[in-house]
Amino acid sequence: MFRPLQTLAGGLIAALAVTAAHAKPLSQEDLSVAEVLRDRALESSDAYSIVESLTVEVGPRPTGSEGDRRAVAWAQEKMKKLGFDRVYTEQIEVPRWNRGHAHARVVAPFPQPLVVSSLGFSVSTPEEGLTAEIVPFADVEELIEAPAEKVEGKIAFINKRMERTRTGEGYGPAVQGRSRGMRAAAGKKAAALMIRSVGTDSDRFAHTGMMRIKDVENPVPALALSAPDANLLEKMLERGKPVEVQLDVHNQQLEDGPSFNVIGEITGREKPEEALIIGAHLDSWDEGTGALDDGAGVGVVLETARMIAELPQRPRRTLRVVLFGAEEIGLVGAKQYVQAHRSELDNIVAVSESDFGADKVWRFDTRLPESKFDIADQMMQLLAPLGIERGNNETHGGPDGSVFVAQGVPAFGLYQDGTDYFDYHHTPNDTLDKVDPENLKQNVAAWVVMSFLTVEMEGDLGRVPTEH
Repeated sequence: MFRPLQTLAGGLIAALAVTAAHAKPLSQEDLSVAEVLRDRALESSDAYSIVESLTVEVGPRPTGSEGDRRAVAWAQEKMKKLGFDRVYTEQIEVPRWNRGHAHARVVAPFPQPLVVSSLGFSVSTPEEGLTAEIVPFADVEELIEAPAEKVEGKIAFINKRMERTRTGEGYGPAVQGRSRGMRAAAGKKAAALMIRSVGTDSDRFAHTGMMRIKDVENPVPALALSAPDANLLEKMLERGKPVEVQLDVHNQQLEDGPSFNVIGEITGREKPEEALIIGAHLDSWDEGTGALDDGAGVGVVLETARMIAELPQRPRRTLRVVLFGAEEIGLVGAKQYVQAHRSELDNIVAVSESDFGADKVWRFDTRLPESKFDIADQMMQLLAPLGIERGNNETHGGPDGSVFVAQGVPAFGLYQDGTDYFDYHHTPNDTLDKVDPENLKQNVAAWVVMSFLTVEMEGDLGRVPTEH
């Protein structure tokens, strides 16, 4: 249980007083309040109960599904209970797809089953299935460069391993096979595509995820293969005999339909038209319960807003929490938000998204004009005791945040330790038991420092160079 922040001693109320002038961008009074918020978050914040509620009461929430609709209703109700001044939705249009079954089996020369998962929006095999020879490739570039006759009629197998890192930087090179592989395979008239799962675990789970499917003529079935089964195929191929695999895949392509961004605001007392956007994405893949991706982020930003809402007075400018829809299938909610609010982007002082699991935050990155670095330096005074180090000025503010940064909006990045994140990412194993409540408290402590100081500061953060 936590005590409402209205019960803080009179010194906290006094600390909120606006001073006439400061030697630095962030006043000592505001830093003092942020320090109190940080320490209270470590003691009593409860982001975990939000994640538990989402995963237990809603569960999987693929874009445009019944679970997605339940999540939207859940988010609105939760925001109202947490004390937001305004709660609303904005409809987005999304492609929709239903996962059916996916079975794979080596039929020659060493018959045995394989553990696979359809990649997002994969087409089906013929009703009777298909059987074809495996042709391996080290990465998607090798597949792209291969002559068509090497691939035609065969199952292209991209066997790219992902490197385990704290930053998750191994994901970018490995995910190319998932995002671009089916297009390359279809272009060479392959029978199907299989990829080594984009993950760092050795569990017999396959990692699903989205592909680039737009304008692909004659798409082919596309599957992720668990790491142990990718190893198995690799060893079979080393024996020099043709390896044939039988696939039976059935998925359902649906018409486009509606989803929603869910938005809650703590309205600014002096500059309500200006806003800091902190976000997470509400959708998830369907095989786990989306606890790490991105239930943890939802819990962190909602709890951050709750703590700021319980202060004795509203912040100087608006704190806007956006739970983006359809992130998993291509940042659809963020893109449509930016398009709908293009004329208002100058009033967004900064953006940041929590979407990298539930481990402790260890690094603070920014995307600010150089003239504003002193603001980040002052924030670091309060972040450093949490075990957080200063990073670079190259953050995109999270996947959805990157859409805003491309339009010149400044960004903050509070990055969790991602060493183990891709063990669970997009698998049936993304479940609540992987979330440590104490780690979430540290996350909230970091987020409430950054968020409060941004919405309370007198000046602004300027603009950053746009990306083309």
